[in-house]
Amino acid sequence: MYDIIIIGAGPAGLTAGIYAARANKKVLLIEKSFVGGQVTNIHSIKNYPGFLDINGFDLALKLKKQVEDLNVKISNEEVIKVDLLNDTKIVKTHNNIYECKAVIIATGAYAKPLDVKNEKEFIGKGLSYCATCDGGFFKDKVVAVVGGGNTSFDDCIYLSNLAKKIYLIHRRDVFTGDKVTYEKIKSMASGENKKIEILTHCVVTNLIGENVLQKIEVLNKKDNKIITLQVDGIFVAIGRKPDTDIFANQIKLTENGFIETDSNMQTNIKNVYAIGDVRNTSLRQIVTACSDGATAVSEFLKNN
Repeated sequence: MYDIIIIGAGPAGLTAGIYAARANKKVLLIEKSFVGGQVTNIHSIKNYPGFLDINGFDLALKLKKQVEDLNVKISNEEVIKVDLLNDTKIVKTHNNIYECKAVIIATGAYAKPLDVKNEKEFIGKGLSYCATCDGGFFKDKVVAVVGGGNTSFDDCIYLSNLAKKIYLIHRRDVFTGDKVTYEKIKSMASGENKKIEILTHCVVTNLIGENVLQKIEVLNKKDNKIITLQVDGIFVAIGRKPDTDIFANQIKLTENGFIETDSNMQTNIKNVYAIGDVRNTSLRQIVTACSDGATAVSEFLKNN
């Protein structure tokens, strides 16, 4: 019987493991892929306190070592079923059945890809799924933002303080983001400097470059013509999918599948917490994920 089982070993889950172990709790961390999660794909992190610049893989290794030095067990397996409604929580993997007093869900959310054949080749080499994370690398550069919702609007506004020019590319002519922000985007597209150019009815069909991204091909679905844009970077903001399928019948989710929590990371079930990108939150950054992990363990200790 464990005190806490943490599902997911990204920065949120690893931080929760550190705090729980330092409170002398028996902890199990379960991770189905790589310890560190999506942070291992980030080439350079410049906004994490204490490091002027650190590779995501190196940060993950430091967090992993800190957890291991506290004798936290990390199991590399996939959780396939949970029973969270009783006082004793059950977590099942393909090979094991675990029991615990509390579960902390840190399974993350994944950016929806463009689904162009060479997409993976340009991740970290001009292609990003997080403008807040990587926008600083594109100061005075030409970039594209793909999407039609609030995330794409926020990315454009954030990048407008950095980039020389921004193409906002959307597959339809109707945007799903809020109207007030869209009006701000339109004013930036029609102003004297015209920093933003809006391309509707368009989809990105190809990424081109030697070693780094240099240009993109865009299909205008209205006239079926392909245009080539010279860009230094592209930011994909077409939505995120939370990894919550196995929790759907027990935990309260938003219509997009994110887990609803209170400010203490508590879900609708006692002693079940959600932290990091998987929960319904306005900001998804490494530092906020770590904060979530500390908060969840603190709440558990306060009530148990």
